[in-house]
Amino acid sequence: ELSFKPSVKNIGGDTTQISYVLTNGTFSIIQKYLLPAKGFEVAYSIESKNLNTVLNPTDVNYNWNHAINRAENNLEDGRYNSNTRYYLANGDYDELAERSTEFEDETLGEQVKWVSFKQKFFTAAIIANASFKSGYVSQTVDFGDTTTVKNLSMQMLIPYSDFANGFGARYYFGSNNYDILKKVAPDFEENLDMGWGPLPLVNKYLIIPIFHFLERFFSNYGIIILIIVVVIRLLLAPLTWKSHMSMAKMRAMKPELDEIKAKHDGDMQKAQQEQMKLYQQVGINPVSGCIPMLLQMPILFSLFFFFPNAVELRQQSFLWAHDLSTYDSIIMLPFEIPFYGSHVSLFTLLMTLSTILYTWSNSQITTVQGPMKTLQYMMPIMFLFVLNSYASGLTFYYFVSNMVTFGQTVLFRKIIDEDKIHALLQENKKKNVNKKKSKFQQRLEDAMKANQEAQKKGKKKK
Repeated sequence: ELSFKPSVKNIGGDTTQISYVLTNGTFSIIQKYLLPAKGFEVAYSIESKNLNTVLNPTDVNYNWNHAINRAENNLEDGRYNSNTRYYLANGDYDELAERSTEFEDETLGEQVKWVSFKQKFFTAAIIANASFKSGYVSQTVDFGDTTTVKNLSMQMLIPYSDFANGFGARYYFGSNNYDILKKVAPDFEENLDMGWGPLPLVNKYLIIPIFHFLERFFSNYGIIILIIVVVIRLLLAPLTWKSHMSMAKMRAMKPELDEIKAKHDGDMQKAQQEQMKLYQQVGINPVSGCIPMLLQMPILFSLFFFFPNAVELRQQSFLWAHDLSTYDSIIMLPFEIPFYGSHVSLFTLLMTLSTILYTWSNSQITTVQGPMKTLQYMMPIMFLFVLNSYASGLTFYYFVSNMVTFGQTVLFRKIIDEDKIHALLQENKKKNVNKKKSKFQQRLEDAMKANQEAQKKGKKKK
């Protein structure tokens, strides 16, 4: 109901100031927006004079309702990656449940520094120069509207003194690019999903720096992903080598291990004790092959979060994939397969086949027997269903990584002389024939004894 007069002027040559002025006798209100030539931030301020002559000195509500328009092909993926996030003045960051499609809300009883409406690749937010006094945030989904991803809203309380004397804030309307987000406000980079636990650290200090470095030299993101695979595999090569050496030692001792199993057929405890004694004599740590693999897991999982959320891959094509930020579809099915979808992702299919090939190749030379040998093929099949609708950049990375790993395995097998390793282990066995048990071996044997005694007691009760 109030008529503001607009005015436009340049400030500093590259910044435009747009002002809306209301003068009504005894009071005045001036709203200003500063639009820089570059960047994604818009500064906002409101100034007033004699406002208390027409307005009761009560706190002012700032309301923002935001219906996120659908911008990606996969509607469900968009809904699972959109939510309301906030940062309190005391340094606490939190958010409403991102993957929830139910009504979610939260009352913020403390001062609020910023609130954002985050979607998969973009964020809209307001950052107060001081702080909002308190607030309320909510989100919901209208399933009847396929043009809207989620409906997000905030109601922030501005102290009357701040409003009357001059309230200032910045708006952010931009992409979820880590290098940009981290410069906006404290913890504002949280609007980019980088995983949980230690995974954000891996993404922040390893994956993202490598990715942005390669962007300087290559414009094709498929090539960038290929190079990242090579870089990561080279970084992990020492761990991979150690794991292969451990497996080679286990293969070299397979005849002795088979003899122990045959000797104590039916007595698992004695067989395991003799196996541990043999490992100690020859100098094998049975868990040394697992540790390098476990150390690689944070990198593999961090990439699981990085590629689907990297805005740099959005609308970037490679080979048959028209967009590396979403799934590549080579065939659209006339029906939907439960847990799989109605399309066929070729990169996911290639990733699955290469994983099965690598697993089969390893099974020919490992000591794994029985049900475990069959179960190891179940994981690739499960990922075929899980990753069919994931970003093609991710499945392309895993496919190439599998092929490079397969090549590494073939190379290591040619380099490693298992006969020489076997001879060395036999020498160790002779030297350590009277060696005392290590503390680790003793604890392991004690645990096995306790487990077997518990099983015997259980059988007696039955």
